[in-house]
This record gives sequence, structure tokens and C-alpha cells, in this order.
Amino acid sequence: MRYLFLVLIFTGFSALAKSYAPFVERQYPARVFWGDTHLHSFLSGDAYSMGNRISPDEAYRFAKGETITATGGDKAKISKPLDFMMIADHAENLGVLPALIAGNPKLLSTDQGRESASFLNKLPSLKSILRSESEQEYNVGANKLLAAKSTHGKNYNVDETFTRQVWKGVVNIAERHNDPGNFTTFAGYEYSSSGLHRNVVYSGSPKDTLQTLPFSRFDSENPEDLWEYLEKYREQTGSGVISIPHNSNLSRGNMFKTVTYEGKKISLNYVRTRASIEPLVEITQIKGDSETHPLISPNDEFADYERHGSATGQGPLSETKRIEKYCEEYYASLSKGTSPDPKIETFCERSRGRKLKSKPSEAQEMIKGSYVRSALQRGLAIQANIGANPYKFGVIGATDTHTGLATVDEDNYWGKMAMNEPSPYRAGTQSHYSAQGYAAVWAIENTREAIFAAMKRREVYATTGPRIILRFFGGWEFLSTDADSKNLAKIGYSGGVPMGGDLVQSEENNDKAPTFLIRATKDPDGANLDRVQIVKSWLDENGLTKERVHNVAWSGERKINKDGSLAAVGSTVNLREASYQNTIGSPELSVTWTDEDFNPSEAAVYYVRVLQIPTPRWTTYDAKTYGLEDIQTDPPAVIQERAYSSPIWYSPKASSP
Repeated sequence: MRYLFLVLIFTGFSALAKSYAPFVERQYPARVFWGDTHLHSFLSGDAYSMGNRISPDEAYRFAKGETITATGGDKAKISKPLDFMMIADHAENLGVLPALIAGNPKLLSTDQGRESASFLNKLPSLKSILRSESEQEYNVGANKLLAAKSTHGKNYNVDETFTRQVWKGVVNIAERHNDPGNFTTFAGYEYSSSGLHRNVVYSGSPKDTLQTLPFSRFDSENPEDLWEYLEKYREQTGSGVISIPHNSNLSRGNMFKTVTYEGKKISLNYVRTRASIEPLVEITQIKGDSETHPLISPNDEFADYERHGSATGQGPLSETKRIEKYCEEYYASLSKGTSPDPKIETFCERSRGRKLKSKPSEAQEMIKGSYVRSALQRGLAIQANIGANPYKFGVIGATDTHTGLATVDEDNYWGKMAMNEPSPYRAGTQSHYSAQGYAAVWAIENTREAIFAAMKRREVYATTGPRIILRFFGGWEFLSTDADSKNLAKIGYSGGVPMGGDLVQSEENNDKAPTFLIRATKDPDGANLDRVQIVKSWLDENGLTKERVHNVAWSGERKINKDGSLAAVGSTVNLREASYQNTIGSPELSVTWTDEDFNPSEAAVYYVRVLQIPTPRWTTYDAKTYGLEDIQTDPPAVIQERAYSSPIWYSPKASSP
């Protein structure tokens, strides 16, 4: 009897234990993971030619929080370790320049190899450039490194044996640093076609990834050939792989065209292939922001953000201008009667033809094909015509840093290129974009499988650097009180779809307007939030694409104006001290929003944009650090950093992806 009593007690305890653990059965992601899928080590030819000497191993160690020595000789450490990372070195001439300088006999057997080696060996050291005693001295050295970039795209007659050896090293280093549950790595590379760059991300083990080789523009300039190559890999191995387009803002309208690469009509097969291979797009990074442009979003007061120069993609901060400056300074430095270096003369003459000249109409078309928002709109229009959407993608951010150092903090920015590591003079010579950005992924756990699955289902978002926590759900029955619930995620997943998902009208919904559940929380170590916006694009009854930006939540006592606008949040930035105060803004903004202008017959796409209060740009921190009298004002010394969610699509009826 006593034994039976004990059995009953323990049985009862067991039953109680099951009911006491409500999260055992939870299947939705409860944590966001932060990473970078676009970083270059010294294996990238352009990075190496311009001074980078950080190895893939060092880059991973830095990302995990270790202190390392940067190329310029200073100690460097990330402010907060990353959760995942992929080193995306260029497939073109992968590992060639380091091997060339190391004396690889096969590479040095060609005239091109010997010429490039001689040129690179004569370049000044990065340490000497960063420790220049004057801005003029710094500019001369930095621009010599800039000119060296021309060497990375040469044809060095690299054979498959060499490439396979380098690729094996890339894969094995990534695998060695992969630590499930703590730090996730992906093997991959960058495919760099003309303005149509992609980062290729593999999810499998070395057994799978070593069965293939990086696909480069030397194989084909057509991205569709890359997709075919990756599809064959998936069929061969059963392993996952995706391609992430980036810098559409610099694609001159070619990234999101209404026709194929060869100018043919977009087919259903094209859409299915592109949607399968490319579920994500890089919306922001340190070569500028690719969300939208003032000329295509004239009613969006925040459209002109970290934009790459003029409408044509060439502006005062562009690489073209910096090359022109280098050439002018080079010729000015020549002593009377001294002949210019033939290689530099050739380089400068060729560069004069880099400027893009176009009519306004052509520029407008380029813009529409170069930005994410217009691509989302084009996707709706194409879907209406053929029943499928080629531009149904989520968004992430990345650094694209060529220093090997994944830093996105304005007060801890290590530059785009090694020559732009911290110095008193760098602000005058490099592009001035903010130190963006990061990929944020909602995943079950920090493993390669879980993070890759989240990328595939588009449950990801982008920030320009701050670790803003963002939830975004769409449904039909969300209540106004849900926004304040501590169980917002549970409500969102049970009653709707997360970012990256689809809302389809049905008889049960009875033509209801969708409701959206949003919560944005500030970076714990960063600035307060100014506002939350929903950007809606739709296809009207006449087949025309429309857009509208809705302010849906904001800090303070401000009131929405009749035209939907909202007064600026103000600024607490002290330029001389390179500081700000969180005395304005809000640490968290939550809202349930209903689209009152909803038409159930019109296809639409929605995404969230979150704005911080103003904070200093890295140029302002530089001025404070180095005691500079002049603070850069072009671009502005103050920025409003942001986060972008992946979209949620609404369809009047079920349609193809």
C-alpha cells in the first residue's frame, strides 16, 4: 500500500511537471540571431590589393569577440559578438593575389602575373599610410592603394587545381569555427557579375560543399547560369544553397528588370527558379541603401537615405570621383620632365570613360530597376500578368566590409577597405556611408540548419547597425490589446503569419481588412526609437502600382497631421562631443494597425520601417577622437539609423510564389 501511494505521488508529480513546462511544445522562434553574410578577407583580390591582410581565421575570431590586430597595426574588437557569419570572398581570382605575392611559380610564369606582382610589391605599407603626418601624404598613399584595385580583375590563367585547393581551405576554416548553439558559420562566396552581384550561401557539410567550386563571372556574366549551376548542386547533393543579390542601388537598373538578363519575357520557370534560389535581397550595407529613391518615392520624407550619389549611380562620393582625384594628384606630384608610369597612365585614361550619361527617362528606368521597393511593386504587376512573382523576397543587411572586420557601430567603424581603417584623414578620402548593416534572423536555435531555414522562409530583417528587435505579423483577427501583450509572438504565430509570409483572402475572412501586429524594441546599448512605419505598395484596378508610407506608432505627444505626416522627433546630438541623449524617443513601440484603405480585390505588399532618434555618424566620432576642428557636414554629421522588415504579401486569391 505504501509502495502504491508513492507511485501515485510520483505519477501525480509527473503529470504536474508536464503542465508546468509550457514552452516544451513551442515550435515558433523566440530569439533573434545577429550576423553578417557578406564580409571579405585577404582572399578577395580587391581587398588584398588595397591592403587587407586579415585571414578568414582572424575574421571569424574577431566576429566571435576576440581582440585581433588589424592590418594597420591597431588592436580591434567588435562591440558585441555575432551569432553567425559567412565570409563571402570573391569567386573571381579567389586567393590569387596572396599566392602571387607569396611567389606561386605558376602564377608568376605569365607576363600578367609578373607585372601585377611587381606593381603590388611597390605599394606603400598600410601602416605607413595610416600614420601619415599630413592629409596630402595620406591621400597620395591611399589613392595608390585604390589604383591597385585594377589588379584584382586580371586574368591570371588560374587552373582548377589551384581553385579547388583554396576553396577547400575556405570550407574547412568555416567548418572549424562552426559551433552549434554558440556561433554558426556558412561556407560561401561572392559572384560578381557586372552590377549583378550575389552572395552564395551553402547550408551543407564539407562533404557536400567540396563537391562543387565557386561559380564566377569568368564562367558566365549571366546570373541565370549561376542559378542553373546551383540547382544542379542541389540535385546532386540534396543539400541547400541560396543566392543573395546585393547593391541593387549600383546595378544601373539591371537587378530588378521586367525582362530576363537576355531581354526575354519573364516566364513561369524563370520565376520559380529565381524564387527558389534567391529568397532574400540585401537592402542595406556600406555601399549605400537600396530601399528606395526620392525620384520614385517623392512623398516619402525618409527616402533619401545613404544614397549612392546621383540618380545614375555616380555621385560625389562614388568610386569614380575618388579615382579622378587620385589621377589628378598623381599627375600634380610628378616632377618637371618626369614621364608618368605607363600603367597608371593607362589606368587613368581608361577610368575617364566610367561616367554614366543618360537621359532623364533612362535614369528613371534605372532607378526603378535598382531599388527594393520598386522591385516589390514590379513583382505585383508581373504576378498579375503571368500568375507568379519573381520579386517575392525577404531583406537582410550586411557589411560588405573588405577589412575582414565586421563592425557596424559608428563609434567603432573600421572602414570599407583596409586603407580606410581609423586615421585623422580618412573622412576626406572614402565614401561616407554609415557603418551598416546586419542581418537579423528569427530562428529556433543558433545552428546552420535553423538559420538557413529561416532565410529560406524569409523570416529575417535588416538593420543599418543597431540591434533593434522587430516583430511583424499579419492576420485578420488581431486585437488592439494584442500589441501590449507579453505573449505577442505567441499571438502573432497562432493568429497570423510572420514577416516573409502570405495573407490570402478567403470566404472566412469575408473581405476583411488585414491587421498587422508590430513591436519594435531599441538596441539595449543604443538609441531610443523615433517611429514605426508601414510601407504599403499595391496594384490598383487599372494595373498601376501605388505606394504609401503610414506612420503607425511613434514616441512622445506628437500628433499625426491631416496629410499623414508626423513632426520630427528632434535631436539631442552634441557634435563637438560626438554624443546624444536618450531623453527623446521611446525604448519600445508596439501597435496593432488595420489598413483602412484596403481593397480586397487589389494585391498588396507591406513591410515595416523603424527609425531611431538622430545619432552621430562615424565622421563625427572621428572628429572627436582625433581633435579635428572641421566636422564633415556632407554627408550630414548626424544620421537616423533604421530597421527594415521582410514584407508580408496579400493576394486576393492563392497564387504561385
